[in-house]
Amino acid sequence: MLSRVANTLYWMVRYVERADNLARLIDVNQQLLLDFESLDSERLRGFWHPIISSTGDEEAFSKLYDASGSDEVIRYLTDDSRNPNCITSCIALARENARTVRDQLSDELWEELNSLYLFSRSDEAHRLIDSDPPRYYENIRRSAVTFLGIAASTISRNEAWVFMDLGRHLERADKTTRFLDVSSYLPAGADGMEAISPGILHWTAILRSCGALGAFRANQLHIDARSVADFLIFEKNFPRSVRYCVERVDICLHLISGTPRGAFSNEAERESGRLLADLNFGSTEDVFAAGLHEYLDSLQGRFNHIGGEIFETYVLMPERILTSPGPKPPTLSEVAAWRQEQHQSQSQTPS
Repeated sequence: MLSRVANTLYWMVRYVERADNLARLIDVNQQLLLDFESLDSERLRGFWHPIISSTGDEEAFSKLYDASGSDEVIRYLTDDSRNPNCITSCIALARENARTVRDQLSDELWEELNSLYLFSRSDEAHRLIDSDPPRYYENIRRSAVTFLGIAASTISRNEAWVFMDLGRHLERADKTTRFLDVSSYLPAGADGMEAISPGILHWTAILRSCGALGAFRANQLHIDARSVADFLIFEKNFPRSVRYCVERVDICLHLISGTPRGAFSNEAERESGRLLADLNFGSTEDVFAAGLHEYLDSLQGRFNHIGGEIFETYVLMPERILTSPGPKPPTLSEVAAWRQEQHQSQSQTPS
């Protein structure tokens, strides 16, 4: 597969996954605040500013907005064209990537992504953001899940699919850590739940953001910081846990290179294998001993490193090889001169 095509498919799915996760995060936070209608604007800001901090957009956000209330954060993460990582920007970038590789996609997949793009730019979408936000974010989430379902049902299990699956799980692992990291930025008392089992509603919201509440309850676990962190980081069977996603990333990288798992042929495979081993043998005690925020920040750095090495191995290096100047081919006159020289040399050789 051409490196350009592989990179395009990889980012197409990453952008769809990113839009889906942002919609989940904003919607769940809005629903959570319905339980705290009595909070003043200053305490409400304690719920929204951590979301900006966890996404890593704090500096860019502060340049555009003076306040970090619900209206500003929602606008920035949903449809502010100045933010390349907002929901509408991600959908537009996903569609543009898909447009350039239409021959690699099924008609149904293109139609679903194009419909999502048209909806995100429609008057109906703008109206829903202002008047019925839960319905808007539900539409985004359902379209993203439908897109991934159609991809799973209509794409051959070739290199195209593997690069798409690779992008999806690397992005999902990163966003799960960022959902968990929201708690690190909450100021003391910002939960507004001092009289109601402190923290339970917040950790429940994080589980809902990851679509993990049902699976978590099925394991009959008690909702607190340690059990939620353990489930979303180390659970091997839940498809949004960090461990599950990293294992899929490792599988995809080895499928692409053909290297047996347990060995590596490039830096991306080496780092994914090391990270998977750390998760397989790690524990929640290790996480909280290091500090939840510090541990999650380290994971995000390692995800970025894997992403950078994927680019170096499968995108940048092939382009360097293709675009590097090779030896200049000889002209016809040079070939003729060489032949004449060889003929003269042979004729002068004594018999």
